[in-house]
Amino acid sequence: MKSISILRFILWTALLIGGFFIGTAWKSNFNQQIAPQINADENPYNTNEDEQGTATQSPIPPGLNEDEKATIRLFESSAPSVAFITTSQLRQDYWTRNVMEIPQGSGSGFVWDKDGHVITNYHVIQGADKAQVTLADRTTWDATLVGASPEKDLAVLKIDAPKSALRPIPVGSSDNLLVGQSVLAIGNPFGLDQTLTTGIISALGREIKSVSGIPIRDVIQSDAAINPGNSGGPLLNSSGELIAVNTAIYSPSGASAGIGFSIPVDVVKWAVPDLIQFGKINRPSLGIELANAQTVQRLGLRGALITHVAEGSAAERAGLQPTYRDRSGRIRFGDAIVAINGEKVESGNDLILILEKYKAGDNVKVKVLRDEKEQEVQVRLDGSK
Repeated sequence: MKSISILRFILWTALLIGGFFIGTAWKSNFNQQIAPQINADENPYNTNEDEQGTATQSPIPPGLNEDEKATIRLFESSAPSVAFITTSQLRQDYWTRNVMEIPQGSGSGFVWDKDGHVITNYHVIQGADKAQVTLADRTTWDATLVGASPEKDLAVLKIDAPKSALRPIPVGSSDNLLVGQSVLAIGNPFGLDQTLTTGIISALGREIKSVSGIPIRDVIQSDAAINPGNSGGPLLNSSGELIAVNTAIYSPSGASAGIGFSIPVDVVKWAVPDLIQFGKINRPSLGIELANAQTVQRLGLRGALITHVAEGSAAERAGLQPTYRDRSGRIRFGDAIVAINGEKVESGNDLILILEKYKAGDNVKVKVLRDEKEQEVQVRLDGSK
């Protein structure tokens, strides 16, 4: 009886082992038959590869809608152009006289060209002794300041990164934007690099004050979340093209309140070549100094009041008159510029912004108020010095 039980146990064990091997062989044969029928394009986790076989995009899981897929792909194609900028100041220790490097702040920027030029806001690097640029590949490079424009809140840095590491951002246009258009912002809010926020253009034609106090006009307003650290980063359209540079937020608390302001890309395209070549915007000049707006308003005057005319300048050649004090000590008001080529001038800021539309060598008609009478003179503009 005992021998029968042992025999039965051996028989069941043999059957179980045989079944396992038969099942394994069947499954392997099934996979070999079905595998060739699977097309790579039908695999939702398939990744694109370049000629060297390196994956260039992340796999997209199933279930996402087309808008989500488009946003993911846009971020992946644009993020390599966005940089993380950190700044520091050099301070000498009072007791040891050792020079220390003290972190100052951080911001965002983007690669402009293969020569290593990186664009950011002027206020991101203002007052810094040193700046470093971290690219999307996590490499960090010391940066030198090439040019800056406080009045446009723009600055150009340069890094000596290899061309293979530089991905210039595609540049679009800002003259045909519409309220309601989708926008995307990429930057480094609160030091958190490669952060994406989305929204729409909520208004156009806004005006904000630059660091220098001169207004920046035609600024773009969007509701894409922009926080401290986003400054200098790109605002993109749905095609991944640069349409503006994120520069400021409206927020009583210091965090995003749904209103962000960005410098239009047409201003950037106009300013950056001058910043790279001259280190500043090479705007045309009349060669004059102006009274501040408060003084003009207090005196009950209008226009841009001339207080000084530079020797040999365009204004002197045209006979424009400065303000001066006569022998008896009384102030004699000079010319107040009230229009340029028919465009009204109400303040010194108006004059600066109007002259930006011209270049050195252009002839303009300047209407002035002299002895309470309007006169018009022809002026050939100089280059800035």
